Amino acid sequence: MMVLALSGILVLTIGGCVCVWWAARGGPRWTRAVSAATLAAGELARRASRYDRNPSSGDD
Repeated sequence: MMVLALSGILVLTIGGCVCVWWAARGGPRWTRAVSAATLAAGELARRASRYDRNPSSGDD
């Protein structure tokens, strides 16, 4: 079951990357919407990763 879930996430990630690439080359409107959602999700993941590595949490 876990392999199926991870495979689904991988397919969605690759599809999002393809839409970003296609939208950058003037693709249809729906690719621009998927591209914006993919880039927003990537930015959220980047910010969450930064906060996880922040040593100023005060837990010494």
